[in-house]
Amino acid sequence: MGKIVRRILILGLVAFVAAFIFTWVSNVVIIDDSEEFIYQGENRFNEVPEAQAALVLGARVWPSGNMSSIFMDRANVAWQLYTEGKVQKILISGDHGRQGYDEVNTAKDFLLNKGIPKEDIFLDHAGFDTYDSLYRARDIFEAESLIICTQEFHLPRAVYIGKALGLNVYGVSTDLQLYVGETRRNIREMLARGKAMADILFDSKPKFLGPAIPLSGDSSLSWD
Repeated sequence: MGKIVRRILILGLVAFVAAFIFTWVSNVVIIDDSEEFIYQGENRFNEVPEAQAALVLGARVWPSGNMSSIFMDRANVAWQLYTEGKVQKILISGDHGRQGYDEVNTAKDFLLNKGIPKEDIFLDHAGFDTYDSLYRARDIFEAESLIICTQEFHLPRAVYIGKALGLNVYGVSTDLQLYVGETRRNIREMLARGKAMADILFDSKPKFLGPAIPLSGDSSLSWD
């Protein structure tokens, strides 16, 4: 084996070990620092503080146009927070970046059918990942405080990102049932926490920004 090949292998090994350590540290920090702001269990709706808006983070919409169970449960929890007076607005942030796929309007229609007034539903069409959603909630929608609606595996990362961006955020678990693919999601989430930490350290910018659409203003400006 030549010297160049050995050096490449050594460098590759060093890079792998460094990435592993960074990911491990990121997971420890994110889970520990977000824990006190996360509300789970039967009393979570009573215990979570009031906030300006519920943030519904996007998830899979099937080709049929139906929301995945994970996404529907997030929207249902936001509806419950609104009806119980914990929030005044609902911000739906998801992927609407290509023709024929639309997370935000699918959730909007779901919430309208459940009786949420249209003036209280805001849409973020460029929430392509959790970091972008929280960043845009701060800079585009000028959020003052948020209750993040997502599943337990996702809450630590979402809450940590929000806090790191200077937002007043809390997280409420939306686990209303069992979901298939738990092992795959947990592995993916461990890696995603490393990426989230890197985004924060390097002050990454969202794919899109744009003019402000304050949650205190006209929601129709955020609609198609």
